[in-house]
Formats: sequence, C-alpha cells, structure tokens
Amino acid sequence: MAIRSAGLLLYRRVSRDIEVLLVHPGGPFWARKDEAAWSIPKGLIEPGEDELAAAIRETAEELGVAVDGRFTPLGEYRQPGGKMVVAWSIEADPILDVNAIQSCEFEMEWPPRSGRVKSFPEVDRAGWFSPPDAAIKLLKGQRPMLADLLTHLE
Repeated sequence: MAIRSAGLLLYRRVSRDIEVLLVHPGGPFWARKDEAAWSIPKGLIEPGEDELAAAIRETAEELGVAVDGRFTPLGEYRQPGGKMVVAWSIEADPILDVNAIQSCEFEMEWPPRSGRVKSFPEVDRAGWFSPPDAAIKLLKGQRPMLADLLTHLE
C-alpha cells in the first residue's frame, strides 16, 4: 500500500487576484533548491487518523498557526515517488504573515556519517505566490493540485 500524506492548499484573494501559500522544506538537502522545491503544507497520515484531521494537524505543525474554516476537497494525487497525497483547499486569512511561521523541527545526522545529530525546521520559509509563480515553485507532483484549485475557483 502506498504511503499517504494529507495537506492543505491555502489561498487568499488580493483584490481580484488569487495567491497560494507554499512552504519550502527545511534541512540541508533543500537549502539551495528553489524552483520545483516548494510544497503545500502536508505530512504523513497517522494510523487510524482522519485524513482531513491529518492535513489540519500537519499544516499547524509546519506553519505554527491553526487553520479553520470551510475545507474543499481537491483530490488524491500520486507523486513521482509513489506516495499518495490527499489535499483540500481553504481560503486563508489574507493577513496570514508568512514571515512569522514557527515550524516544528526534525533531527538527522549531519553531516552524513559524522555521528552528530542536528535539528532542522521542517519548513524554513513560506510565501504567498501568484498561480504562475506557484506553478514554477511547486514540486512537479503537486502542480495538478494548483490546477484543480484554479478550476474550482473559476
């Protein structure tokens, strides 16, 4: 069975335009990557956990803010590595400050084979992006989520 993750594609309206919130993964592997490196806030679904509850929990862990409101299912998306991501969209508070995110952390041995364990934020930054910019920033496997959101909002 494929690994399953759940996440939220947050969007806001700025005048007549739409912007989406994306997060950049923390840690040394992603430090110098930008294009095709950003993601929606998401994470693994715990055994027995409701998928939407997992998406809400993971978003709160990665942004440091609780998200609540009307969630609209976007669908399930198979990623290039085989993982399935189930996603919802939600209109976010337009003043959500991406510069004030407080992500949880993870630990890993760094540098490799050094025996030293370091902590890194799961998300090192977040940003609001126009759909054309988001299409460049998003991981390839998540671009259909953006397209489905835009279709839904039309």
